Amino acid sequence: KGAPLAGGRKLKTPFGDFYTPNITPHAETGIGNWTDDNFIAALGQGIAPGGSHYFPAFPYPSYAAMTKRDMRDLRAYLFSLPSVARANTPHDLNPPFGWRFLVMFWKIMFFDSGPFEFDQDKSDARNRGAYLATALGHCGECHTPRNPLGAVKANMAFAGSREGPEGGSIPNITPDKETGIGEWSEDDLDTLFTMGMLPDGDFVGGEMADVVFNGTSRLTPVDRKALIEFLRALPAINNDVSTGAASKSVD
Repeated sequence: KGAPLAGGRKLKTPFGDFYTPNITPHAETGIGNWTDDNFIAALGQGIAPGGSHYFPAFPYPSYAAMTKRDMRDLRAYLFSLPSVARANTPHDLNPPFGWRFLVMFWKIMFFDSGPFEFDQDKSDARNRGAYLATALGHCGECHTPRNPLGAVKANMAFAGSREGPEGGSIPNITPDKETGIGEWSEDDLDTLFTMGMLPDGDFVGGEMADVVFNGTSRLTPVDRKALIEFLRALPAINNDVSTGAASKSVD
């Protein structure tokens, strides 16, 4: 309900409320003075132009896997958009999670920066799908459960979470047949990503509706197929987000 990308949207988390920043090219309230190096440092290292650490609610742990070329292209796109004067809303976080200097220690424990690594044993399409899901789309930021300090649990990647944005549960999107998408066909997933419709005829809502409208529906057919191939090839994890019971599924 505001100007596109001008910030101010609340993200409710167990650590308090984060508010998205203005990322329009406004020189004073946005990112209009950022250089390519500033932008790459933000996405790749979680470092602000002034040297402070960004909270990982900004998903730089995923964006860090982007290629430098894609980071520069993303900056070029953002700088082509209208500039909006809107001051950022301060975060409202529970202590000590609002103490920004502590993020440095969080990074030491949990942040692994570096570009996406191409798996020579996988097809080009599978690798492309992995890059779309893990770096550009950062799907795991919502669809993976987190530990008490907010780091994603790598051994539960894409298995859903009971504590997603706005406090709701986020579904398991591994190919587990009981608690995930193991019974979904390729056409089911393609329909979800293009128009947001689920196999039962219902439609996604909330944040996922935004993801479909602003993201997956705008993918090329080749990229959408690659994303689907990657998801269908994930290890199946039995994780019922309604109960929290989880175990590796053996098919």
